[in-house]
Amino acid sequence: MPVSSLTPLSQLLEAVFFAASRPLTVEELGALDPDASGADVRTAIDQLREHYDFDGHAVEVVELAGGWQVLTRASFAAAVERSQAAQRQPRLSAATLESLATIAYRQPVGRAEIEEIRGVNSGGVLRTLQERGLIEVVGRSEGLGRPLLYGTTPLFLELLGLNDLADLPRAEELTIALQPHQVAPDATDDGAYASVEEG
Repeated sequence: MPVSSLTPLSQLLEAVFFAASRPLTVEELGALDPDASGADVRTAIDQLREHYDFDGHAVEVVELAGGWQVLTRASFAAAVERSQAAQRQPRLSAATLESLATIAYRQPVGRAEIEEIRGVNSGGVLRTLQERGLIEVVGRSEGLGRPLLYGTTPLFLELLGLNDLADLPRAEELTIALQPHQVAPDATDDGAYASVEEG
């Protein structure tokens, strides 16, 4: 699809996508043009996707975390990874990843339940996950003391390349066990690091 065939709305979305640092919903994109309906926005997104596919661009429009975002194609992932290696945030420890998996599959879940599953104090890892923007407080339990309940954030979905929590692999497919274990405590998160990182 030639560039000249892009509608003004498609061009507007393209500009916004490149300026955005996260996926944008149809509602957010529609707010950019008061005259555009949800159907108009979806048509413009489809047109932009076809434009990138037709001309063999290194980027594509991807549906992610309930919204849409322009991302580099997977075939260029290795080159991008090398270019960003120096800017990468520290990796999450195995203990932190285990707590994150527990929250992802049990949410909304309280600290007491997380600690019962892990067998160790989880205060430190919960703070780390909140600071990284991967979990957030989503409410309070009706139990004694009304403890805080935690859930994952849209950033969690984005970093894992998921559109919805329903896209998570089944628990039995995971290599991280979600059952009580005998692993040594990692209260400081300074222990051995896992091979998964944020981005």
